[in-house]
Amino acid sequence: MSIIVTGAAGFIGSNLVKALNERGETDIVAVDDLTEGDKFRNLVDCEISDYLDKRDFLDRFARGNFGVLRAVFHQGACSSTLEGDGRFMMDNNYRYGCELLDACQALGVPFLYASSAAVYGSGRVFRESRELERPLNIYGYSKFLFDQRVRRLLPHARSQVVGLRYFNVYGPREQHKGRMASVAFHCFRQFREHGKVRLFGAYDGYAGGEHCRDFVSVEDVARVNLHFFDQPQRSGIFNLGSGVAQTFNDVAVSMVNALRAQDDQPPLDREAMVAQGLLEYGEFPDALHGKYQSYTQADIELLREAGYHQPFLRVKQGVERYCRWLLEQP
Repeated sequence: MSIIVTGAAGFIGSNLVKALNERGETDIVAVDDLTEGDKFRNLVDCEISDYLDKRDFLDRFARGNFGVLRAVFHQGACSSTLEGDGRFMMDNNYRYGCELLDACQALGVPFLYASSAAVYGSGRVFRESRELERPLNIYGYSKFLFDQRVRRLLPHARSQVVGLRYFNVYGPREQHKGRMASVAFHCFRQFREHGKVRLFGAYDGYAGGEHCRDFVSVEDVARVNLHFFDQPQRSGIFNLGSGVAQTFNDVAVSMVNALRAQDDQPPLDREAMVAQGLLEYGEFPDALHGKYQSYTQADIELLREAGYHQPFLRVKQGVERYCRWLLEQP
């Protein structure tokens, strides 16, 4: 019995494949679009049973060509919050997901999918409730609209459906994401290349680097996915964040100190980094005005009620682990 992972060569998808492998699961069908071929590197150390292009997969899946399946982890999507082509975004994130969801229901296959904290927009309360959801961009809207479809389905769903609203995920296997990679990755790259880190300056009442996000390690994201995989009787839409908001400054300071530790240099606080020119701030981009979440913090009460009680990594611990992983890469 196979497990299907869409977006398998992407950031979260490849980490899910690796986490499944670590549990002894290797009968995994990887589905993705490798037009940007370098993403294959994320799967080199993973064990899969087959690979299919996303354009060939859907029809074959709907016809039941894969036999009895244990679950579909639908992680494939365009994740760029700066993408302006609404037609592409809706086809890729909404319509494709709808067709896959319908096929899973017809076949009785558990369906676990990636939603996003982008559905909340500029709100200050991040709880899984319709009246709190006001996306600021077409990416957030595509995720929001799919969640609404799932909500209508849940009362009469034939098999498990779980939506996980990812907050700011960081960690291994995201290098291919370019400008959409996490702030932790960009801090690592900037400090290694230029000896300093540059963050956004003041905006929306926040000082430079003081915008707050719920940063969640991809290790924790994989664990939560597997928690629901192990409980096929549970369905619903759940926030997936650490439950704690931390600043971009926290991420930058943690990454710089992790890199300094590799050279046996003592840790510095933010003020010392600024004074020494290791941390600086630039103008907030005009293109992000009115489209930027200055603050996010997941309400994880529903996740805890669903039986997930493991602690989440805080920024300092998670960034240090991520830094070690990055330094080990070729």
